[in-house]
Amino acid sequence: MRVLKISVLAALLVMAASVAFAGPTYDRVMADKVVRAGVSNQGIPFGFINDKNEWVGFDVDMATEIAKRLGAKLEMVVVNNNTRISFVQTDPPKVDMVLSNMTHKRERDKKIDFSITYFFDGQKFLALKGAVKDVKDLANMRVGSMQGTTSIINATEYLKKLGNPDPKVTGYDGEVAMFEALRSGRVQAITTDSTILLGYAAKEPGKYELVGDFISDEPYGIGLPQDDSAWRDTINFTIQDMWADGTYMTIYNKWFGPDSDYPFPMTEKIEMWP
Repeated sequence: MRVLKISVLAALLVMAASVAFAGPTYDRVMADKVVRAGVSNQGIPFGFINDKNEWVGFDVDMATEIAKRLGAKLEMVVVNNNTRISFVQTDPPKVDMVLSNMTHKRERDKKIDFSITYFFDGQKFLALKGAVKDVKDLANMRVGSMQGTTSIINATEYLKKLGNPDPKVTGYDGEVAMFEALRSGRVQAITTDSTILLGYAAKEPGKYELVGDFISDEPYGIGLPQDDSAWRDTINFTIQDMWADGTYMTIYNKWFGPDSDYPFPMTEKIEMWP
């Protein structure tokens, strides 16, 4: 009888531990076998609609692979710079994860959780080819960026360092509107993460160029609901497994390799845990 009691107690402890490590998002995804991913449809080359009216991009492929490895169906939801955080804050969350070229910042981490860095970028400026002879020229130019991003803050501080005591950086509602402001001449340069700028510059090859060095580091994380460690661990382990078996670099080279439309050399390695 004593052995039976000990066995029952051990089983209860295992069950309690399982409950302690599980979380609402992890439980629902594992039960329903559906994972909802918030992805941009304007963020070339991360998530966008191509000429065939297909939703494609680096983030789309990453989300697809994560869902596949979890044995779950992927449901993609459109997010933008103003909704990508709020969609994982709602109760229940509208999405289980957000892959939308979102920089992992301490301020954002107070609102939602993040995965390990899954992409390494930096902020630059894009202008008409030859329009900027020296980066100091940017100080007196009309500059545009996107609403709801840290790019405006970074650009404002950078332009001050270049000599403009009171720079005005205009914020636009999304990547398309920002790029259209440059094309139409309403601004003379735009600034955000360099891969986004490369994506839009590729629409008109040879017309635009990236200017200067990186003015910030932009480590992208997958946005996740707050305080669900089981779900966060699952996403982190999956990213690391993709790196370890080469799948990550296959996806990376498809979009950013030397033979792609948006060549951008890999600068860092994914954080790996033994």
